[in-house]
Amino acid sequence: MRQTTDYHASRRITANIFKGSLGNLIEWYDWYVYSAFAVYFSSEFFPEGNMTVQLLNTAGIFAIGFLMRPLGSWVMGRYADRHGRRAALTLSVMIMALGSLVIACTPGYSSIGMLAPVILVLARLIQGISLGGEYGTSATYLSEMAASGRRGFYSSFQYVTLVSGQLVALGVQIILQQILNERQMVSWGWRIPFAIGAIGALIVLWLRRSMDESEQYSEMHTETRKHAGTLKLLMKYPKAVLTVVGLTLGGTVAFYTYTTYLQKFMVNSVGIDKETVSWINFIALLVFVVLQPFAGMLSDRIGRKPLLISFGILGALLTVPIFVFMKQTPNPFIAFLLMMGGLVIVTGYTSINAIVKAELFPTEIRALGVGFPYSLTVAIFGGTTEFVALWLKNAGIESAFFYYVAGCIAISLITYFVMSESSKNSLIEKDFHKKNEAASS
Repeated sequence: MRQTTDYHASRRITANIFKGSLGNLIEWYDWYVYSAFAVYFSSEFFPEGNMTVQLLNTAGIFAIGFLMRPLGSWVMGRYADRHGRRAALTLSVMIMALGSLVIACTPGYSSIGMLAPVILVLARLIQGISLGGEYGTSATYLSEMAASGRRGFYSSFQYVTLVSGQLVALGVQIILQQILNERQMVSWGWRIPFAIGAIGALIVLWLRRSMDESEQYSEMHTETRKHAGTLKLLMKYPKAVLTVVGLTLGGTVAFYTYTTYLQKFMVNSVGIDKETVSWINFIALLVFVVLQPFAGMLSDRIGRKPLLISFGILGALLTVPIFVFMKQTPNPFIAFLLMMGGLVIVTGYTSINAIVKAELFPTEIRALGVGFPYSLTVAIFGGTTEFVALWLKNAGIESAFFYYVAGCIAISLITYFVMSESSKNSLIEKDFHKKNEAASS
């Protein structure tokens, strides 16, 4: 009887994590489609200037979208802590669908002039609000739904689906590159992936309505919910907030460098053709996705700190050599190996950063605590990664960017050394044991 109960409980956990993760995938697909197809639609919205300037303009809008993520994490985090994780996740994917639909339907600069980039900015602001709310709430939901002792494994699926969203975007790009020529891609083909994203978000919206609420939130007292999710309450955990900022800084810069900017670096600086770069990115990110659960499981056995410290040391020491060697050796196979090396290093951060942050906060402030300081850090450093890289290239000092990335990782390494082992002091586990003790008594 117990085995049957455990089996059904395990299936229910898996089903809920699948629904939550699938929504995360679509959200990040919608977000990454912009970056993946920027090389095609940048001339549509910014027709003047050379390729670097056009990409610089689109990267600037990419960064502006990130500036809305703190607002989204605050609004949606507060909503999730007061009204539930499921409700917040459903709302965030609905907002993302709206942003993708607007981009898909916006005419180019030649048709409506400056109104085109203005609408593009507004759509990215909408998507930034959605994504800001998605990250913290999704990390909280996956961490709370996971079984005790396997939280590292289950929460790693946030980055499995996050990167899978980018993979799907690249997959759509590769398929369209085979079907359409360059002129068609620039003219109208780039609109197709945004339309796909809007439709996918509506499907996920329907799925998320059937998700279970996490038990930890469901069992939170009504009186506690009234005061949950406020910045005043968050400020009672200054050490946890600063820890989130510190561990995110280097991780977010490294992540966006190796998964987003590197595609443009290979095309614009190394000189590899766009189609080959798409395949390099697709295969490397596919391997990267597979690595996440294994690293998550490893963290359940040996703790979170060893993985974070490994990322910090290797990232600080090897980032500059990886980029310098790639630029000097424009060979697609070597570029793939170097990108893969960078992604293996970054796995030490991506696979466990969600669970580490969630373990730092109690239930009534967890969604806001995970999302808000993270989004602030990402908005300042992660969202500007491409812009900084392209600006330095345009200024003729591209190599300075390599040291910038290594320096950000080195700063985070200090946090990894001084922070406590979150799995041993997990507030998720403490809430879990309190619930069991109350039930047994």
